[in-house]
Amino acid sequence: MPHTPFHQYHLDQQARFVDVAGWEMPASYHSPEAEHLQVRRSGGLFDLSHRGRIQITGRDAQRFLERILTRQVDDMKLNSSRSSLICSQHGGILDAATVYRCEDHWLLVVSAPALHSILAHLHQNIGTLSVTIDDRTLSTAMVGLQGPKVIDLISQFSSEVPNLQHGEICVKNLILLRLTITRRSFTGEDGVEVVMGANMATTVVKLLSQNAPAGIVAPIGLEALDTLRIEAGVPMLGHEFHEQTDPLSAGLEFAITPEKSDPDSGEQFIGSDALKMIASGETAQRLVGLKLAGSRQANQGANLFVSGQNVGAVTSGCISPTMNASIAMASIDPEHHQVGNHVGVEIDGDHVDAQVVPLPFYESKFNTAL
Repeated sequence: MPHTPFHQYHLDQQARFVDVAGWEMPASYHSPEAEHLQVRRSGGLFDLSHRGRIQITGRDAQRFLERILTRQVDDMKLNSSRSSLICSQHGGILDAATVYRCEDHWLLVVSAPALHSILAHLHQNIGTLSVTIDDRTLSTAMVGLQGPKVIDLISQFSSEVPNLQHGEICVKNLILLRLTITRRSFTGEDGVEVVMGANMATTVVKLLSQNAPAGIVAPIGLEALDTLRIEAGVPMLGHEFHEQTDPLSAGLEFAITPEKSDPDSGEQFIGSDALKMIASGETAQRLVGLKLAGSRQANQGANLFVSGQNVGAVTSGCISPTMNASIAMASIDPEHHQVGNHVGVEIDGDHVDAQVVPLPFYESKFNTAL
């Protein structure tokens, strides 16, 4: 089982590990609830190195990405990032991706479970374009820093990063370190994502440990990351969407540019015709938020009922540490998706009352789509 370059750090911090797409990743260090609240109140450090990082270069790199991604990229400024989707010809979601426009290359960051299928999809769709695809996952490392005190902490070492707009990128060269820093939120809090060479990971951890005041930033495992992203209403591969899910049903319309305007791209994205057909009709289901009565947790797959009829299923659920309530995201038939409607969530044979509520559950100015 492969380890990320931060594995020794996780061992030193007494992490409990879990298998994620073949990677041994920290599930938690102490208490997932305490780690969750650490991010909401101060700051957390996430190892994101298991996510796929694919470098795209070549004369036709931009045109290739217009073909692959559902969102337009020709209008992206240099040193910026953007969320998008990668779809099949039938309009199903293969993955959600972040695309980075850097000085001399483009970078795609994709989900760990989807890396190999996305690489195959990219190679299958090059056609006659002049493009080089380079899987940089093992040669690089990636961390995220999230929380209300993170940017203030970074300001002690950099005047440039705190002045970045959300989605903007800067490259910092610190002695032998080259860090690509992007101001992004994936928890509902302010923060950054940092990509570096794999051989530099240990040095970066030492710098953080030596310079961060005690208690400001703590390591955060994937269990807390999951509850943070649910509160922030962030859909996840294998939960809110998969290859049989279209972007409209998953609430991801923001990540689609229906008509790309760049005349040089010469084509629409893969799956665009299918999505136009889907948009012209009624989507099969819609993604909604649910707030459950009581304190029982709704897990993925729990069925939803209205008047005895099955109308959908839970895609993700948790006991929210921030709200101290049971919350869930769910796919539901369109006629029941209106805010304020009530459904029964099947938990251990009981139908627990739940109300449809707006997403995200956790309100923050950083919950905006990039």
